[in-house]
Amino acid sequence: MYTVVVVDDERTIAEGVAALFPWDQVGFRAVPFTEPKAALAYIRENPVEVLLSDIEMPGMNGIELCRAVAELHLTVVFLSSHQNYEYLRSAIQCRVEDYILKPIQSKDVIECFGKIREKLDKRMQKEKEQPQSYYDAIKKQVIAYLETHYQDARLESAAARVGLSAAYLSSLLRDKFGSGFSEELNLIRMRKASELLRDVTQKTYDVAYYVGYDNPKSFSRAFKNHYGITPREYRMNYTGKEEGLE
Repeated sequence: MYTVVVVDDERTIAEGVAALFPWDQVGFRAVPFTEPKAALAYIRENPVEVLLSDIEMPGMNGIELCRAVAELHLTVVFLSSHQNYEYLRSAIQCRVEDYILKPIQSKDVIECFGKIREKLDKRMQKEKEQPQSYYDAIKKQVIAYLETHYQDARLESAAARVGLSAAYLSSLLRDKFGSGFSEELNLIRMRKASELLRDVTQKTYDVAYYVGYDNPKSFSRAFKNHYGITPREYRMNYTGKEEGLE
């Protein structure tokens, strides 16, 4: 099942398109947004294959949103109530897959996304047929990125480094290696944190911030979930000393 993010500043359209069209018939699930910037944040943090966006929107229009996700290699489809030449020209420049006019018809969606599904399936199959050494090389690059950027690592940035979409990189890591991007990032963060906690001069809240947590309590929960003990208990077990503040 692929994911399509639907963006339209009119809530009835965004939610209506996501809820009323037979997405499952063409192998998709739809996630609606009325704020382009919120949609962009979601796309950057989650596996998404297709962006279905209105063009005329306040704050950030569809063209700008399309350009903002260009490095993620998403398939983009525009929605519009106008047959405007400038929009069409911009769509071509952005390498948009299709251009659906409002009011949207089910047959147009099914036809458009049926073709997109076929292309995505072929691309996925081709990538799956790569030799294991190809996947090993990708994971090695991702781990190298995480080792350096574990404080602020993002799936989209890692994907851009290896020339894949964020959605495909996420599924590749899970399918080929049994753990996703977030799990790999957490492993590295926890390892770095354990190293820092062995130094009793380091405050726990400083360790939390250093490994990418803004909230020390969130860090403590994550640490305990990973190691089975709190950062304080880990430090006591390892050094026999306590920081005094946590």
